[in-house]
Amino acid sequence: MNTTGLAAFLLALFLFSCRVGKVYKQPELELPAQFSAVSFADTSSIADIGWKTFFTDTTLQALIQKGIDHNHDLLAALKRIGIAEQQVRQAKALMLPELSLNVVGQYNRPSDNSLNGKSVSSFLNKNHVENYSAGLNLSWEADIWGKIKQQKETALAAYLQTLEGAKAVQTKLVADISQGFFNLLMLDEQLKIARKNLLLSDSFVTATRLLKDAAVVNGLAVQQAEAQRQSTALLIPSLEQDISLQENALQLLTGQLPGSLHRSAFLAGIEMNGDVKTGLPVAMVSRRPDVRSVELALVIANAKVGITQANMYPALNLTVGGGLESFKASNWFNIPNSLFGLAAGTIAQPIFKRRELKTQFEVAKIEREEAVIRFRQSVLVATTEVADALVEADKLEEQRKLAQARVQTLNLAVSHAQLLFKSDMANYLEVITAQTNGLQAELDLATIQRSQLDARVELYRALGGGWK
Repeated sequence: MNTTGLAAFLLALFLFSCRVGKVYKQPELELPAQFSAVSFADTSSIADIGWKTFFTDTTLQALIQKGIDHNHDLLAALKRIGIAEQQVRQAKALMLPELSLNVVGQYNRPSDNSLNGKSVSSFLNKNHVENYSAGLNLSWEADIWGKIKQQKETALAAYLQTLEGAKAVQTKLVADISQGFFNLLMLDEQLKIARKNLLLSDSFVTATRLLKDAAVVNGLAVQQAEAQRQSTALLIPSLEQDISLQENALQLLTGQLPGSLHRSAFLAGIEMNGDVKTGLPVAMVSRRPDVRSVELALVIANAKVGITQANMYPALNLTVGGGLESFKASNWFNIPNSLFGLAAGTIAQPIFKRRELKTQFEVAKIEREEAVIRFRQSVLVATTEVADALVEADKLEEQRKLAQARVQTLNLAVSHAQLLFKSDMANYLEVITAQTNGLQAELDLATIQRSQLDARVELYRALGGGWK
Protein backbone atom coordinates (compact mmCIF):
# COMPACT_ATOMS: atom_id res chain seq x y z
CA MET A 1 0.00 0.00 0.00
CA ASN A 2 1.47 3.38 -1.00
CA THR A 3 1.65 6.39 1.27
CA THR A 4 -1.49 8.02 -0.16
CA GLY A 5 -3.54 4.84 0.26
CA LEU A 6 -2.31 4.34 3.81
CA ALA A 7 -3.19 7.92 4.70
CA ALA A 8 -6.67 7.51 3.23
CA PHE A 9 -7.18 4.27 5.18
CA LEU A 10 -6.03 5.84 8.45
CA LEU A 11 -8.29 8.87 7.84
CA ALA A 12 -11.32 6.63 7.20
CA LEU A 13 -10.51 4.60 10.33
CA PHE A 14 -10.21 7.79 12.36
CA LEU A 15 -13.51 9.19 11.07
CA PHE A 16 -15.33 5.92 11.84
CA SER A 17 -13.86 5.70 15.33
CA CYS A 18 -14.85 9.30 16.06
CA ARG A 19 -18.58 8.65 15.94
CA VAL A 20 -20.17 9.70 19.21
CA GLY A 21 -23.35 8.29 20.71
CA LYS A 22 -24.45 4.68 21.14
CA VAL A 23 -25.76 2.46 18.36
CA TYR A 24 -29.40 1.64 19.21
CA LYS A 25 -30.02 -1.66 20.91
CA GLN A 26 -33.48 -2.71 22.06
CA PRO A 27 -33.64 -2.62 25.88
CA GLU A 28 -34.36 -5.77 27.80
CA LEU A 29 -38.08 -6.46 28.13
CA GLU A 30 -39.92 -8.46 30.73
CA LEU A 31 -42.26 -10.74 28.78
CA PRO A 32 -44.06 -13.99 29.61
CA ALA A 33 -42.87 -17.10 27.84
CA GLN A 34 -46.31 -17.51 26.28
CA PHE A 35 -49.77 -15.98 26.52
CA SER A 36 -51.64 -19.16 27.32
CA ALA A 37 -51.23 -22.93 27.49
CA VAL A 38 -50.51 -23.24 23.76
CA SER A 39 -47.42 -25.01 22.54
CA PHE A 40 -44.16 -23.09 22.43
CA ALA A 41 -43.66 -24.32 18.88
CA ASP A 42 -46.89 -22.66 17.70
CA THR A 43 -45.68 -19.24 16.60
CA SER A 44 -48.65 -18.51 14.32
CA SER A 45 -51.05 -15.76 15.32
CA ILE A 46 -54.45 -14.56 14.16
CA ALA A 47 -52.79 -11.13 13.80
CA ASP A 48 -51.08 -12.46 10.65
CA ILE A 49 -54.48 -12.85 8.98
CA GLY A 50 -55.53 -9.92 6.81
CA TRP A 51 -58.73 -8.20 7.90
CA LYS A 52 -60.53 -9.15 4.67
CA THR A 53 -59.93 -12.80 5.54
CA PHE A 54 -60.53 -12.47 9.28
CA PHE A 55 -63.97 -10.86 8.85
CA THR A 56 -66.23 -12.91 6.60
CA ASP A 57 -69.41 -10.80 6.48
CA THR A 58 -69.52 -8.86 3.20
CA THR A 59 -71.38 -5.89 4.70
CA LEU A 60 -68.75 -5.53 7.40
CA GLN A 61 -65.95 -5.89 4.84
CA ALA A 62 -67.49 -3.08 2.78
CA LEU A 63 -67.79 -0.86 5.87
CA ILE A 64 -64.15 -1.42 6.83
CA GLN A 65 -62.95 -0.72 3.29
CA LYS A 66 -65.01 2.48 3.20
CA GLY A 67 -63.48 3.48 6.53
CA ILE A 68 -59.94 2.88 5.25
CA ASP A 69 -60.71 4.95 2.14
CA HIS A 70 -62.55 7.84 3.78
CA ASN A 71 -61.90 8.00 7.54
CA HIS A 72 -60.48 11.44 8.24
CA ASP A 73 -58.16 10.38 11.07
CA LEU A 74 -56.55 7.77 8.82
CA LEU A 75 -56.32 10.19 5.89
CA ALA A 76 -54.58 12.71 8.15
CA ALA A 77 -52.14 10.01 9.31
CA LEU A 78 -51.31 9.21 5.69
CA LYS A 79 -50.60 12.89 5.02
CA ARG A 80 -48.15 12.86 7.92
CA ILE A 81 -46.32 10.04 6.13
CA GLY A 82 -45.88 12.35 3.13
CA ILE A 83 -44.39 15.06 5.36
CA ALA A 84 -41.97 12.58 6.94
CA GLU A 85 -40.96 11.29 3.52
CA GLN A 86 -39.95 14.80 2.44
CA GLN A 87 -37.92 15.18 5.63
CA VAL A 88 -36.09 11.92 4.89
CA ARG A 89 -35.21 13.19 1.42
CA GLN A 90 -33.88 16.40 2.93
CA ALA A 91 -31.87 14.44 5.52
CA LYS A 92 -30.27 12.31 2.81
CA ALA A 93 -28.90 15.49 1.23
CA LEU A 94 -27.14 16.63 4.43
CA MET A 95 -23.92 14.91 3.35
CA LEU A 96 -23.81 16.96 0.14
CA PRO A 97 -22.05 20.34 0.00
CA GLU A 98 -24.00 23.58 -0.18
CA LEU A 99 -23.62 25.53 -3.44
CA SER A 100 -24.72 29.13 -3.85
CA LEU A 101 -24.54 31.72 -6.59
CA ASN A 102 -23.89 35.35 -5.67
CA VAL A 103 -24.21 38.24 -8.13
CA VAL A 104 -23.42 41.64 -6.62
CA GLY A 105 -23.37 45.14 -8.06
CA GLN A 106 -22.10 47.76 -5.62
CA TYR A 107 -21.88 51.59 -5.79
CA ASN A 108 -20.18 53.49 -2.95
CA ARG A 109 -19.87 57.30 -2.83
CA PRO A 110 -17.69 58.20 0.19
CA SER A 111 -17.39 61.71 1.66
CA ASP A 112 -14.87 63.95 -0.10
CA ASN A 113 -13.48 64.93 3.30
CA SER A 114 -13.08 61.37 4.52
CA LEU A 115 -9.96 59.25 4.29
CA ASN A 116 -11.79 56.86 1.95
CA GLY A 117 -12.90 59.76 -0.21
CA LYS A 118 -9.37 61.13 -0.50
CA SER A 119 -8.02 57.66 -1.32
CA VAL A 120 -10.63 57.02 -3.99
CA SER A 121 -10.11 60.41 -5.56
CA SER A 122 -6.33 60.02 -5.75
CA PHE A 123 -6.38 56.37 -6.84
CA LEU A 124 -9.29 56.27 -9.28
CA ASN A 125 -9.50 59.92 -10.14
CA LYS A 126 -13.25 59.92 -9.36
CA ASN A 127 -15.44 60.42 -6.33
CA HIS A 128 -17.13 57.00 -6.14
CA VAL A 129 -16.34 53.29 -6.22
CA GLU A 130 -18.09 50.63 -8.27
CA ASN A 131 -17.63 46.89 -7.88
CA TYR A 132 -19.28 44.03 -9.76
CA SER A 133 -18.91 40.35 -8.95
CA ALA A 134 -20.49 37.02 -9.82
CA GLY A 135 -19.31 33.85 -8.15
CA LEU A 136 -20.10 30.34 -6.97
CA ASN A 137 -19.46 29.38 -3.34
CA LEU A 138 -19.32 25.77 -2.21
CA SER A 139 -19.18 24.78 1.47
CA TRP A 140 -19.11 21.34 3.07
CA GLU A 141 -19.01 20.13 6.67
CA ALA A 142 -17.03 16.97 7.32
CA ASP A 143 -19.06 14.51 9.40
CA ILE A 144 -16.23 13.74 11.80
CA TRP A 145 -18.37 12.81 14.80
CA GLY A 146 -21.24 11.14 12.93
CA LYS A 147 -23.63 14.01 13.66
CA ILE A 148 -24.98 14.26 10.13
CA LYS A 149 -25.37 10.50 9.84
CA GLN A 150 -27.36 10.44 13.06
CA GLN A 151 -29.56 13.25 11.76
CA LYS A 152 -30.32 11.02 8.78
CA GLU A 153 -31.09 8.13 11.16
CA THR A 154 -33.44 10.40 13.11
CA ALA A 155 -35.33 11.44 9.99
CA LEU A 156 -35.62 7.83 8.83
CA ALA A 157 -36.87 6.69 12.24
CA ALA A 158 -39.41 9.55 12.25
CA TYR A 159 -40.61 8.42 8.83
CA LEU A 160 -40.98 4.82 9.99
CA GLN A 161 -42.76 6.09 13.09
CA THR A 162 -45.38 7.84 10.95
CA LEU A 163 -45.85 4.60 9.00
CA GLU A 164 -46.42 2.68 12.21
CA GLY A 165 -48.67 5.46 13.45
CA ALA A 166 -50.86 5.14 10.37
CA LYS A 167 -50.99 1.37 10.85
CA ALA A 168 -52.02 1.89 14.49
CA VAL A 169 -54.82 4.22 13.40
CA GLN A 170 -56.01 1.58 10.92
CA THR A 171 -55.96 -1.25 13.46
CA LYS A 172 -58.07 0.83 15.84
CA LEU A 173 -60.38 1.87 13.01
CA VAL A 174 -60.92 -1.75 11.92
CA ALA A 175 -61.67 -2.73 15.52
CA ASP A 176 -64.01 0.22 16.11
CA ILE A 177 -65.98 -0.39 12.89
CA SER A 178 -66.35 -4.12 13.49
CA GLN A 179 -67.34 -3.68 17.15
CA GLY A 180 -69.80 -0.95 16.18
CA PHE A 181 -71.27 -3.25 13.54
CA PHE A 182 -71.64 -6.08 16.06
CA ASN A 183 -73.31 -3.69 18.49
CA LEU A 184 -75.73 -2.72 15.73
CA LEU A 185 -76.58 -6.38 15.12
CA MET A 186 -77.09 -6.87 18.86
CA LEU A 187 -79.53 -3.95 18.93
CA ASP A 188 -81.35 -5.42 15.90
CA GLU A 189 -81.64 -8.71 17.76
CA GLN A 190 -82.84 -7.04 20.95
CA LEU A 191 -85.44 -5.05 18.99
CA LYS A 192 -86.66 -8.27 17.42
CA ILE A 193 -86.87 -9.87 20.91
CA ALA A 194 -88.76 -6.86 22.32
CA ARG A 195 -91.30 -6.93 19.50
CA LYS A 196 -91.83 -10.67 19.91
CA ASN A 197 -92.36 -10.27 23.65
CA LEU A 198 -94.72 -7.36 23.04
CA LEU A 199 -96.94 -9.71 21.03
CA LEU A 200 -96.86 -12.18 23.95
CA SER A 201 -97.78 -9.37 26.34
CA ASP A 202 -100.65 -8.29 24.09
CA SER A 203 -101.97 -11.85 24.11
CA PHE A 204 -101.68 -12.02 27.91
CA VAL A 205 -103.50 -8.69 28.33
CA THR A 206 -106.30 -9.93 26.09
CA ALA A 207 -106.55 -13.21 28.00
CA THR A 208 -106.56 -11.38 31.34
CA ARG A 209 -109.41 -9.12 30.24
CA LEU A 210 -111.44 -12.11 29.11
CA LEU A 211 -110.91 -13.80 32.47
CA LYS A 212 -111.92 -10.58 34.24
CA ASP A 213 -115.10 -10.47 32.20
CA ALA A 214 -115.71 -14.04 33.34
CA ALA A 215 -115.09 -12.92 36.94
CA VAL A 216 -112.13 -15.28 37.26
CA VAL A 217 -109.60 -12.49 38.01
CA ASN A 218 -110.05 -8.95 39.26
CA GLY A 219 -109.13 -5.57 37.75
CA LEU A 220 -105.72 -5.57 39.41
CA ALA A 221 -104.66 -8.49 37.23
CA VAL A 222 -105.58 -6.54 34.11
CA GLN A 223 -103.66 -3.49 35.33
CA GLN A 224 -100.56 -5.57 36.12
CA ALA A 225 -100.70 -7.24 32.72
CA GLU A 226 -101.10 -3.87 31.00
CA ALA A 227 -98.16 -2.40 32.98
CA GLN A 228 -95.98 -5.33 31.99
CA ARG A 229 -96.95 -4.82 28.33
CA GLN A 230 -96.12 -1.10 28.58
CA SER A 231 -92.69 -1.90 30.04
CA THR A 232 -91.96 -4.13 27.06
CA ALA A 233 -93.32 -1.53 24.63
CA LEU A 234 -91.03 1.09 26.19
CA LEU A 235 -87.99 -0.90 25.08
CA ILE A 236 -88.87 -0.52 21.39
CA PRO A 237 -88.41 3.26 20.88
CA SER A 238 -85.33 3.15 23.14
CA LEU A 239 -83.74 0.42 21.02
CA GLU A 240 -84.73 2.18 17.79
CA GLN A 241 -82.99 5.30 19.10
CA ASP A 242 -79.84 3.33 19.95
CA ILE A 243 -79.88 1.76 16.48
CA SER A 244 -80.02 5.16 14.77
CA LEU A 245 -77.21 6.50 16.95
CA GLN A 246 -75.04 3.44 16.21
CA GLU A 247 -75.70 3.77 12.48
CA ASN A 248 -74.62 7.42 12.62
CA ALA A 249 -71.49 6.47 14.58
CA LEU A 250 -70.55 3.93 11.91
CA GLN A 251 -71.18 6.48 9.18
CA LEU A 252 -68.87 8.90 10.98
CA LEU A 253 -66.12 6.26 11.22
CA THR A 254 -66.41 5.63 7.49
CA GLY A 255 -66.34 9.32 6.63
CA GLN A 256 -69.99 9.50 5.54
CA LEU A 257 -72.94 11.70 6.43
CA PRO A 258 -75.39 10.40 9.06
CA GLY A 259 -77.90 7.87 7.76
CA SER A 260 -79.17 4.31 7.94
CA LEU A 261 -77.12 1.25 6.97
CA HIS A 262 -78.45 -1.62 4.91
CA ARG A 263 -77.57 -5.01 6.42
CA SER A 264 -78.74 -8.56 6.06
CA ALA A 265 -76.56 -10.22 8.70
CA PHE A 266 -77.81 -11.33 12.09
CA LEU A 267 -75.91 -11.61 15.36
CA ALA A 268 -75.84 -15.40 15.75
CA GLY A 269 -74.73 -15.87 12.14
CA ILE A 270 -71.50 -13.86 12.40
CA GLU A 271 -68.32 -15.88 12.12
CA MET A 272 -64.64 -14.96 12.02
CA ASN A 273 -61.85 -16.96 10.40
CA GLY A 274 -58.86 -18.31 12.27
CA ASP A 275 -58.47 -20.25 15.46
CA VAL A 276 -57.63 -18.29 18.60
CA LYS A 277 -53.85 -18.38 18.18
CA THR A 278 -51.73 -15.76 19.86
CA GLY A 279 -48.19 -16.67 18.86
CA LEU A 280 -45.29 -15.75 21.13
CA PRO A 281 -45.27 -12.52 23.18
CA VAL A 282 -41.91 -11.48 21.75
CA ALA A 283 -43.43 -11.55 18.25
CA MET A 284 -46.30 -9.34 19.40
CA VAL A 285 -43.82 -6.57 20.23
CA SER A 286 -42.65 -6.38 16.63
CA ARG A 287 -46.15 -6.90 15.22
CA ARG A 288 -48.12 -4.21 17.04
CA PRO A 289 -47.73 -0.88 15.22
CA ASP A 290 -48.40 1.28 18.29
CA VAL A 291 -45.61 -0.51 20.21
CA ARG A 292 -43.28 -0.20 17.21
CA SER A 293 -44.08 3.52 17.06
CA VAL A 294 -43.06 3.95 20.70
CA GLU A 295 -39.86 1.99 20.08
CA LEU A 296 -39.00 4.22 17.12
CA ALA A 297 -39.45 7.22 19.41
CA LEU A 298 -36.73 5.60 21.54
CA VAL A 299 -34.53 5.21 18.44
CA ILE A 300 -34.96 8.94 17.75
CA ALA A 301 -34.17 9.84 21.36
CA ASN A 302 -31.01 7.69 21.22
CA ALA A 303 -29.82 9.40 18.03
CA LYS A 304 -30.45 12.85 19.54
CA VAL A 305 -28.05 12.03 22.36
CA GLY A 306 -25.29 11.49 19.80
CA ILE A 307 -26.22 14.66 17.92
CA THR A 308 -26.16 16.86 21.02
CA GLN A 309 -22.86 15.32 22.09
CA ALA A 310 -21.34 15.97 18.66
CA ASN A 311 -22.42 19.61 18.87
CA MET A 312 -19.95 19.99 21.76
CA TYR A 313 -16.96 18.95 19.60
CA PRO A 314 -15.08 20.81 16.84
CA ALA A 315 -16.72 21.15 13.42
CA LEU A 316 -14.62 21.10 10.24
CA ASN A 317 -15.98 23.24 7.38
CA LEU A 318 -14.38 23.48 3.95
CA THR A 319 -15.20 26.36 1.60
CA VAL A 320 -14.21 27.01 -2.00
CA GLY A 321 -15.43 29.70 -4.37
CA GLY A 322 -14.67 31.46 -7.60
CA GLY A 323 -16.07 33.79 -10.21
CA LEU A 324 -15.66 37.15 -11.89
CA GLU A 325 -15.04 40.51 -10.24
CA SER A 326 -14.26 43.99 -11.53
CA PHE A 327 -14.55 47.59 -10.37
CA LYS A 328 -15.66 48.56 -13.88
CA ALA A 329 -18.76 47.10 -15.50
CA SER A 330 -17.05 47.17 -18.89
CA ASN A 331 -14.28 44.86 -17.61
CA TRP A 332 -16.59 42.50 -15.66
CA PHE A 333 -16.32 39.67 -18.19
CA ASN A 334 -12.72 40.34 -19.16
CA ILE A 335 -11.26 36.85 -18.81
CA PRO A 336 -8.83 35.85 -17.34
CA ASN A 337 -8.11 39.22 -15.68
CA SER A 338 -11.51 39.30 -13.84
CA LEU A 339 -11.28 35.76 -12.51
CA PHE A 340 -10.90 35.20 -8.76
CA GLY A 341 -10.86 32.16 -6.49
CA LEU A 342 -10.72 31.26 -2.81
CA ALA A 343 -10.36 28.20 -0.61
CA ALA A 344 -10.63 27.97 3.16
CA GLY A 345 -10.83 25.40 5.89
CA THR A 346 -12.30 26.20 9.30
CA ILE A 347 -12.28 24.29 12.55
CA ALA A 348 -14.80 25.73 15.00
CA GLN A 349 -14.72 24.59 18.62
CA PRO A 350 -17.44 25.87 20.98
CA ILE A 351 -15.81 27.13 24.17
CA PHE A 352 -18.38 28.98 26.23
CA LYS A 353 -22.09 29.14 25.36
CA ARG A 354 -23.49 29.62 28.87
CA ARG A 355 -23.80 25.80 29.32
CA GLU A 356 -26.31 25.59 26.45
CA LEU A 357 -24.68 22.63 24.70
CA LYS A 358 -24.05 20.74 27.94
CA THR A 359 -27.69 21.23 28.96
CA GLN A 360 -28.93 19.97 25.58
CA PHE A 361 -26.76 16.86 25.94
CA GLU A 362 -27.91 16.10 29.51
CA VAL A 363 -31.56 16.69 28.60
CA ALA A 364 -31.24 14.36 25.60
CA LYS A 365 -29.88 11.59 27.86
CA ILE A 366 -32.78 12.01 30.27
CA GLU A 367 -35.27 12.00 27.39
CA ARG A 368 -33.71 8.75 26.16
CA GLU A 369 -34.23 7.20 29.61
CA GLU A 370 -37.84 8.42 29.56
CA ALA A 371 -38.31 6.88 26.11
CA VAL A 372 -37.05 3.53 27.45
CA ILE A 373 -39.64 3.69 30.23
CA ARG A 374 -42.42 4.55 27.76
CA PHE A 375 -41.39 1.67 25.50
CA ARG A 376 -41.44 -0.82 28.35
CA GLN A 377 -44.80 0.56 29.48
CA SER A 378 -46.25 0.14 25.98
CA VAL A 379 -45.09 -3.48 25.91
CA LEU A 380 -46.62 -4.08 29.33
CA VAL A 381 -49.93 -2.53 28.25
CA ALA A 382 -49.98 -4.58 25.05
CA THR A 383 -49.27 -7.81 26.95
CA THR A 384 -52.02 -7.02 29.44
CA GLU A 385 -54.50 -6.28 26.66
CA VAL A 386 -53.83 -9.67 25.06
CA ALA A 387 -54.19 -11.45 28.43
CA ASP A 388 -57.45 -9.61 29.16
CA ALA A 389 -58.88 -10.46 25.73
CA LEU A 390 -58.01 -14.15 26.21
CA VAL A 391 -59.76 -14.21 29.60
CA GLU A 392 -62.83 -12.49 28.16
CA ALA A 393 -63.01 -14.86 25.20
CA ASP A 394 -62.77 -17.88 27.50
CA LYS A 395 -65.23 -16.74 30.16
CA LEU A 396 -67.75 -15.28 27.73
CA GLU A 397 -68.05 -18.66 26.03
CA GLU A 398 -69.00 -20.16 29.41
CA GLN A 399 -71.48 -17.34 29.94
CA ARG A 400 -73.00 -17.85 26.49
CA LYS A 401 -73.67 -21.53 27.14
CA LEU A 402 -75.28 -20.78 30.49
CA ALA A 403 -77.30 -17.89 29.07
CA GLN A 404 -78.50 -20.04 26.17
CA ALA A 405 -79.67 -22.76 28.57
CA ARG A 406 -81.37 -20.10 30.70
CA VAL A 407 -83.26 -18.74 27.68
CA GLN A 408 -84.51 -22.22 26.79
CA THR A 409 -85.60 -22.84 30.37
CA LEU A 410 -87.43 -19.53 30.72
CA ASN A 411 -89.10 -19.78 27.32
CA LEU A 412 -90.48 -23.11 28.42
CA ALA A 413 -91.52 -21.55 31.74
CA VAL A 414 -93.41 -18.78 29.92
CA SER A 415 -95.26 -21.32 27.80
CA HIS A 416 -96.19 -23.42 30.85
CA ALA A 417 -97.22 -20.38 32.89
CA GLN A 418 -99.60 -19.22 30.18
CA LEU A 419 -101.19 -22.66 29.91
CA LEU A 420 -101.54 -22.93 33.69
CA PHE A 421 -103.00 -19.42 33.88
CA LYS A 422 -105.63 -20.26 31.31
CA SER A 423 -106.44 -23.40 33.31
CA ASP A 424 -106.66 -21.33 36.50
CA MET A 425 -103.71 -23.24 37.97
CA ALA A 426 -101.35 -20.23 38.10
CA ASN A 427 -101.98 -16.60 38.95
CA TYR A 428 -101.23 -13.60 36.76
CA LEU A 429 -98.12 -12.64 38.78
CA GLU A 430 -96.45 -15.92 37.92
CA VAL A 431 -97.09 -15.33 34.22
CA ILE A 432 -95.77 -11.75 34.39
CA THR A 433 -92.68 -12.88 36.29
CA ALA A 434 -91.99 -15.63 33.76
CA GLN A 435 -92.41 -13.26 30.80
CA THR A 436 -90.20 -10.59 32.40
CA ASN A 437 -87.47 -13.11 33.20
CA GLY A 438 -87.71 -14.61 29.72
CA LEU A 439 -87.41 -11.20 28.04
CA GLN A 440 -84.39 -10.26 30.15
CA ALA A 441 -82.72 -13.61 29.52
CA GLU A 442 -83.00 -13.18 25.74
CA LEU A 443 -81.69 -9.62 25.94
CA ASP A 444 -78.77 -10.82 28.09
CA LEU A 445 -77.94 -13.59 25.63
CA ALA A 446 -77.74 -11.07 22.77
CA THR A 447 -75.44 -8.88 24.87
CA ILE A 448 -73.15 -11.82 25.66
CA GLN A 449 -73.02 -12.85 21.99
CA ARG A 450 -72.00 -9.29 21.06
CA SER A 451 -69.39 -9.26 23.84
CA GLN A 452 -67.94 -12.52 22.52
CA LEU A 453 -67.47 -11.00 19.09
CA ASP A 454 -66.00 -7.85 20.62
CA ALA A 455 -63.51 -9.92 22.65
CA ARG A 456 -62.40 -11.76 19.51
CA VAL A 457 -61.88 -8.46 17.71
CA GLU A 458 -60.04 -7.01 20.71
CA LEU A 459 -57.70 -10.02 20.76
CA TYR A 460 -57.09 -9.56 17.03
CA ARG A 461 -56.24 -5.88 17.57
CA ALA A 462 -54.20 -6.47 20.74
CA LEU A 463 -52.00 -8.96 18.89
CA GLY A 464 -51.38 -6.41 16.14
CA GLY A 465 -53.94 -7.45 13.55
CA GLY A 466 -55.94 -5.17 11.29
CA TRP A 467 -53.38 -3.23 9.26
CA LYS A 468 -52.73 -5.91 6.65
